[in-house]
Amino acid sequence: MPKNNMWRQRRVVVPKRTIELIALVAISSTLFLFLHTRELHSRLRKMEVRLQPAEDELFSGKQLFSEGVQTESTQSGNDHYSSLQHVREKYEEADLLDVDGLNNTKEAERLVLFFNRVPKVGSQTFMELLRRLSMRNGFSFNRDRVQKVETIRLIPIEQLQLARVVSSFPEPSVYVKHVCFTNFTKFNLPKPIYINVVRDPIERVISWYYYVRAPWYYVERKQIFPDLPLPDPNWLKKDFETCVLKEDRECHYLEGEIHEGIGDHRRQTLFFCGHSEKCTPFNTVGALERAKLAVEKHYAVVGVLEDVNTTLTVLENYIPRFFRGATQVYHDQTNAFTSINRNFFKPSVSEEVKDIVRRNFTREIEFYQFCKQRLYRQLRALKLTNTDFTMNNRL
Repeated sequence: MPKNNMWRQRRVVVPKRTIELIALVAISSTLFLFLHTRELHSRLRKMEVRLQPAEDELFSGKQLFSEGVQTESTQSGNDHYSSLQHVREKYEEADLLDVDGLNNTKEAERLVLFFNRVPKVGSQTFMELLRRLSMRNGFSFNRDRVQKVETIRLIPIEQLQLARVVSSFPEPSVYVKHVCFTNFTKFNLPKPIYINVVRDPIERVISWYYYVRAPWYYVERKQIFPDLPLPDPNWLKKDFETCVLKEDRECHYLEGEIHEGIGDHRRQTLFFCGHSEKCTPFNTVGALERAKLAVEKHYAVVGVLEDVNTTLTVLENYIPRFFRGATQVYHDQTNAFTSINRNFFKPSVSEEVKDIVRRNFTREIEFYQFCKQRLYRQLRALKLTNTDFTMNNRL
């Protein structure tokens, strides 16, 4: 008991005013936090409204029309659009988008368009579109001749020769060729306007697999090159699913592997990475980063086959000298364009097999998504400025 009394006597007595002060500080802090939170909530709501496309952005407009977002066909035959949430997720915060900063057209030193087309991305369709636009918009259309063996990676002297050929065309001109990205400035030659198109890498590799097995493919090539040997019938009959499931050498996609030659177009990144040997190993970080850098630094537009409408809208606004009227020309003759190079001998491939292939295409898929994101950012920037983008009277 004496000990308990001693502790009671030692209790510190807090003055009444101090208690009131502490209570006042606590109330003030609570009120401040409430007001600050409410302000933040209000600002976030405003930002959300800004990012959400309005109806007039999604529907109609002569060039920046709603079809800039890929449509699907319903049972009734009418087009319908993705949800607003899905559209909003495609775009970055509005303040970060700048039309001028997203277009490299202004960096071109000559009015020459260089389309170093990737195989099996609808490049034949875009090539035919350019040919028709050349008559409408008044520019020269040029393409590489068909070759017995297509060489896409060139040694330095061949790169120089290519750059000289492209630079020799009168302005305005277009040149189309299957070849890796070639840096003209490295050879002290004027920089052209670079464009290209990409495709889902799994669908692309499947398309190539059956393209080189199509009967008409060898008939056409045999007519051009009579001495071309015919392939093994067993190889022609081999289907993609069996090739993957049996881990056939042709369908065994290993990271870091280097495999050249016809039948191996697995590396979409190679057409952007360049001619360096560092670009050849399949599905590697180094090749991926080099390809991304080339797109950001050099390419005016990289379209996406799965979203032709957005691709045409961006091309028409970022490179109007060549693509003015592209949307109208394409949609006026949709059937003619969509039937170009279509392979009716390609069977469907199960999602299970596609998933197996996807496991080894991680960086190729990342590059495809990177190009897709950039295209949608370019489209979004156009809609935010609400104006047709023209680099200058010359372009």
